[in-house]
Amino acid sequence: MKAIVVTDEAAGTAGMTLVERPEPPAAINDVVVEVHASGFVPTELTWPSTWTDRLGRDRTPSVPGHELAGVVTAMGYGTTGVSVGQRVFGLTDWHRDGTLAEYVAMEARNLAPLPGDVDFTVGASLPISGLTAWQGLFEHGRLQAGQSVLVHGAAGAVGSMVTQLAREAGAHVIGTGRAADRRKALGFGAMEFVDLEGDALEDVGGVDLVFDVIGGDVQRRSVGLVRAGGTLVSVVGPVEARPADGLAVDFVVESDRAQLGEIVQRVRDGRLRTNIGDVASLDDAVAAFNRTGRRKGKTIISVRP
Repeated sequence: MKAIVVTDEAAGTAGMTLVERPEPPAAINDVVVEVHASGFVPTELTWPSTWTDRLGRDRTPSVPGHELAGVVTAMGYGTTGVSVGQRVFGLTDWHRDGTLAEYVAMEARNLAPLPGDVDFTVGASLPISGLTAWQGLFEHGRLQAGQSVLVHGAAGAVGSMVTQLAREAGAHVIGTGRAADRRKALGFGAMEFVDLEGDALEDVGGVDLVFDVIGGDVQRRSVGLVRAGGTLVSVVGPVEARPADGLAVDFVVESDRAQLGEIVQRVRDGRLRTNIGDVASLDDAVAAFNRTGRRKGKTIISVRP
């Protein structure tokens, strides 16, 4: 099969190469999925799990990419919950070879059914962005109707999901980003917008929840905006500063079949829109990931057009 591999952590996306690899077998509790579309997060190439296994041993050349939509082609011994020929989408294990390939072996529990009226490209765009937004808002942020949410990077892949889900839940949503992002963030449902380069973030006042995908100085400036009893949720690593009378939570997204089902149902009935930018073939994926210029939406690899 064709697959993209990485061997040099220092090289970043420039070190990606398209190679031929053996198709993976289905181990106990695994399935093999014929990948139709794959998502990729560039920060994967800084994660230790991309380069080493759980015991810290080198596992390169490794296949990046952890989001997929495709069709189950084989099942390992003892596997339940899915069937051969089923359309699925989901999130693969961080420490295993990923989805920038024609086939991937993964645990069945990390997959959810992909309805027939949802395109594979759309399905592959949902797992990381959708689950990150869902878990940050509802599990870690404990969002309630009537609360206010400050969403950093509201026009991005994760931020646009956060904005839509928070708005649907009855929250007042304030989005942030660059000036050029204003229209897009408002289009995804933000009720106010803060230009992080031209506006004073502090003018936002108090909010119940800050959802941070940026970190650094933006995060530090956001801490003082969290109301008593509120929460700052970060997906960019440990929180450097904490609200005086609130909580600070950083988390790593986890696969969840029920939550994937909730997310894809919202896509089907029009409550949730994806934020897809470029779509490229597997042959063109390395070039797509190394394009210069600012990306508009999530890049998806269409493995089988």
